[in-house]
Amino acid sequence: MPNTAYADLEARFRRIALLGETASVLHWDTAAIMPSGAAGARAEQLAEMMAVIHGLKTAPEVGELLGEASADAGALDDWQRANLGEIERQWTKATAVPEDLVVALSRACSACETAWRTARPDADYGAVRPLLQEVLDRTREAGQAKAEATGLGLYDALLDDYEPGGRIAEIDKIFDQLARFLPAFLEEALAAQAARPAPVPPEGPFDVAAQKALGETFMSALGFDFNHGRLDVSLHPFCGGTPDDVRITTRYDEADFTSSLMGVLHETGHALYERGLPERWRRQPVGEALGMSVHESQSLLIEMQVCRSRPFIGWAAPVMRDAFAGEGPAWEEENLYRLHTRVRPDFIRVDADEVTYPAHVILRTRLEKALLAEDMSLDDLPAAWNDGMKELLGIVPPSDREGCLQDVHWYDGAWGYFPTYTLGAMTAAQLFAAAKAADPEIEPGIAAGDFQPLMAWLRAHVHGKGRLNSARDLLTEATGQPLDPKVFETHLRDRYLH
Repeated sequence: MPNTAYADLEARFRRIALLGETASVLHWDTAAIMPSGAAGARAEQLAEMMAVIHGLKTAPEVGELLGEASADAGALDDWQRANLGEIERQWTKATAVPEDLVVALSRACSACETAWRTARPDADYGAVRPLLQEVLDRTREAGQAKAEATGLGLYDALLDDYEPGGRIAEIDKIFDQLARFLPAFLEEALAAQAARPAPVPPEGPFDVAAQKALGETFMSALGFDFNHGRLDVSLHPFCGGTPDDVRITTRYDEADFTSSLMGVLHETGHALYERGLPERWRRQPVGEALGMSVHESQSLLIEMQVCRSRPFIGWAAPVMRDAFAGEGPAWEEENLYRLHTRVRPDFIRVDADEVTYPAHVILRTRLEKALLAEDMSLDDLPAAWNDGMKELLGIVPPSDREGCLQDVHWYDGAWGYFPTYTLGAMTAAQLFAAAKAADPEIEPGIAAGDFQPLMAWLRAHVHGKGRLNSARDLLTEATGQPLDPKVFETHLRDRYLH
């Protein structure tokens, strides 16, 4: 006999997903093409959308349906039971937060993100600081409500929105291990780099239209479907939209085409994951991406593991050279490889090499933990940021534009998100190593510009799994073991010391 209560839940959450997709496209429009004068109206639109979604999730009948569906869970298959579990998880968190707080937080985030877009280029932290305080206060209030409903601590309750099942105590141990490993390794990598000829950056200017065309060439080669997505420009690169309408953005620098290109490749990794999610479970919680560490693993697997590798650069070098009619030693394969694997402590996270990148994430994690715990004031954030950069990377940002204003995340309400970046980098290394071991055609394929062997493995072991299993179980099934930081360390040694 069919489980009618479960069927009713599926229908309700399909509607919720459609509204969420609409909000996602509105967020993309806000960041990419919305005229500045529309910011107030957009904030109201998004706030109302969040209120409607919240109302659908928290209606009294949802709890009743969950009880009935759970009592008859034996009639469900594995995917349906996993979906039911995800629905209950979302319901538990949604019912913890009152609708007026959901609306207030949405409005605060919209106002703050809009102000940030002006404050960042002007390096004017003071202009956005009061709005950020409102976001932080409302985030802390919502996080505490979720913490009480789930039995988690405040930070874990927020982290769980981005990394289901993730716990900061476990992450801190991993980050502490990395923090012990990285300083000495950075010195080794810099010494090994100094013993080789320094890479010569190709000389610009690089026409923006040519940069976009080059990015789209590589996107197509990797498998991006332009019938279901597009590439645009925003202040901060991101991937948004929906699995059937993936919107990615980058930003261009006419003096350096590599920054934009690597941003495009990174976001393409996100997009390929979204497109590869199980179509049978589209618009159901179990069909969604499995948290942000897995999502970041897919972007970093493409950008760092694949597109900075020797096989990829060997294939891509002539394509890059032709795109800009380049000539001379700067466009030779070996030089471009050294350029794309250059280790250099820098201020900007999204442009950081993979050796120094974890330090950026560790810093942000430490700061947001302190801010959420009220161990630090937002007034102290710029100085604390600069002190942390000096401690971890030995450099101090020249202004807040290169410091605490550089990332959109806090200003747009994403607190508890940052740890997933480095968890994703380690997951990417482990998945790529397992993929190459499982299919010896993957690296030769990359060297020939054929990414189908790699994508087939990822579709089977990551993308197509949705939220059927936990991130830990997915990684264990795909690689034979749970997350092991030593795999990432081995990757770094192989690439930067040899």
